[in-house]
Amino acid sequence: MDSQDSYWPISKTLLKAILDDRISDYFVTRLVWERLGYKPSHFIKKVWDAGPLTPSTWANVFPNGPEVIAQRKASVQLTRSIPKEYKQLLKQKLDFKGYQIDELYPRRTRRATVVNWLLAWLAQRGESLEEKGAIPTLLEPPINPANGHPGDLQME
Repeated sequence: MDSQDSYWPISKTLLKAILDDRISDYFVTRLVWERLGYKPSHFIKKVWDAGPLTPSTWANVFPNGPEVIAQRKASVQLTRSIPKEYKQLLKQKLDFKGYQIDELYPRRTRRATVVNWLLAWLAQRGESLEEKGAIPTLLEPPINPANGHPGDLQME
């Protein structure tokens, strides 16, 4: 991505929809890929390849866009890539208090990690978080949150 204009815009509306499990894992993951410089593959649908702007710490380990929700290794790397001073942005910017015990699933925890990473990404660039913005068509929350939406990959 050569300019901010080519990214899907981040807003509180979008981030809350992610936390509420109203958006597919693929779309959520794609938000991270865009910001890490991954580019859609010309050969395989739904595969993104590391681009010239992809940090080497990601491109060397994940030459293709990693499934940051489905893959534990990718989720751990995403968590570790959030600078310490931005670890509380989920609470500070969205007043997110976490999930209740009966809502606690690894998929949802990883979604919260993605949201915090996106907030940190904005903060590192000095960009503000808009209240409202474009969102994809919202899905109903999955019947079984452990499995996600139809088409979401199984968790590792």
